[in-house]
Amino acid sequence: MPVVTDRGLWGRYAPGVAAGRTIRIGLVNNMPDSALEATERQFRSILSAADRQVEIIYYSLPGVPRGEAGEHHLLDRRYRDATELRNADLDGLIVTGTEPKLPDLRREPYWASLADLFDWIAREGPPAIFSCLASHAAVLHYDGIERHRLPQKRFGVFEHGVVCPHELTQTVAPVLRIAHSRWNEVSADALEARGYQVLTYSPDAGADLFVKQKRHLLMFFQGHPEYDPLSLWREHKRDVRRFLTAETDAYPQMPSGYFTPVETAELNRFRDRAHAERHAGIMRDFPSPSARSASGSERRGSGIGIFRAWLHQIAQTKIEWSFHADSRGEARVAGLSGS
Repeated sequence: MPVVTDRGLWGRYAPGVAAGRTIRIGLVNNMPDSALEATERQFRSILSAADRQVEIIYYSLPGVPRGEAGEHHLLDRRYRDATELRNADLDGLIVTGTEPKLPDLRREPYWASLADLFDWIAREGPPAIFSCLASHAAVLHYDGIERHRLPQKRFGVFEHGVVCPHELTQTVAPVLRIAHSRWNEVSADALEARGYQVLTYSPDAGADLFVKQKRHLLMFFQGHPEYDPLSLWREHKRDVRRFLTAETDAYPQMPSGYFTPVETAELNRFRDRAHAERHAGIMRDFPSPSARSASGSERRGSGIGIFRAWLHQIAQTKIEWSFHADSRGEARVAGLSGS
């Protein structure tokens, strides 16, 4: 089904897309400038595969560090300020994470804006999905749940079981393969103690999908069901480059459960070379992923089922609201005609 991106024309839709059937989703994209477009593509792709007509409107959050603003900057071309969300008439909202710079999220420069966004969502906003760091920030703000630092980065593709029956997981496979990329975690025990329902869990990666009912249902992912098959390869390549340019001291770990044995052997050889010849010039020889890693269809399928269920819930709510609105309108007409 088509996914239409907002082009700055409020209340208008692309030809062939009916406004009444289209689900309007806001994407608050907090990723760094270098990852903005990749994040757009990932969420467009997973929403498109969910078999609903969707319009995506992009928003940027004040306080998130950005590069120099300019005439041709992506944010200038198609992003709206998050303060406009209050008048956007959205059916759903997705809030992404970003790369944290400080151990305490409340000291990040964007915290005040993020906290205001969370308060609006809980008070009057639409159903919302929080991704990775946004999930950690949201549960910290709503319920004081602190994340804790992991001994090593949770990086790779992990199997999660459905551990709690829910509408969102009724039609998905009992075992989901979900990508993770994070240094911190909120535990399932801490979440459940504050009234969250953990829906999917991995012995190796902890809780992934969890929910809480406020004004609307709020969904939280610690992982990245939206990631395309090459996302983890790109992240690993980025981290290797950071090592070679001395931005980091330690050579990065490979994502687990992701590369084939042949790829792993090639990457190990490149790691040995990187320790011997530490300069960015050797990145031209960084191994490319195989066709198997590039396909990753089972990982995309895991996320699509959950997003499809979420959009189905939103569509049902739109139908119910439309029915009630029509009923009230007919009642008013009947009252006028009988007066």
